Amino acid sequence: MDFKRQPADLEVQRIEYDPNRNAHIALVKSQQTQEFSYILAPDTVKPGDVLQSGDRVDIRVGNTLKLKNAPIGLSVHNIELKIGKGGQMARAAGAWAQIMGRDSGYILLKLPSGEVRKVHGECRATVGIVSNGDVKNERIAKAGRNRWKGWRPSVRGVAMNPIDHPHGGGEGKTSGGRHPVTPWGQPTKGYKTRNRKKWSGKMIVSRRKSS
Repeated sequence: MDFKRQPADLEVQRIEYDPNRNAHIALVKSQQTQEFSYILAPDTVKPGDVLQSGDRVDIRVGNTLKLKNAPIGLSVHNIELKIGKGGQMARAAGAWAQIMGRDSGYILLKLPSGEVRKVHGECRATVGIVSNGDVKNERIAKAGRNRWKGWRPSVRGVAMNPIDHPHGGGEGKTSGGRHPVTPWGQPTKGYKTRNRKKWSGKMIVSRRKSS
């Protein structure tokens, strides 16, 4: 899967299903090298379209450009966090981020979570929204369909013995008797687990809205 999108003109051959992600993927052919590769399929892109990648390209769905050359208000996906590393943000089906402004060489992006983050202007992103956004409306309908995906049943902690889970044991149907925790004792509701010293933390302008 090509997340880097080096400068080239890519002709879309077909849109395909990918079992490894909820977004569709596109088989593309480079008009310069005649090589084939796969990219995340942007929404509305169809076979026969030519997608451009470079420092300055037309603002059209599927084209990849540097964030510093993108207009404010544009929706983008497959966004780089480090220059030249390849897209890491907004890659799920229906995902996108909006360019909110510029700040001394950095671009302010509003992410799907509501978080506003700074990304270097030399980083690249693809115009548009990731395809297959309707996957969120999919109805599983029965347990067996999740079993096809390899998902096994999950047993409630309160139905276990004390040796198996902190919620286990007790007489009759007890409901745990303590704040909800994982089998290893870590709180599961409202407890912050993110490492605040993460290198990218300084790039966060405002955190996502907590539910």
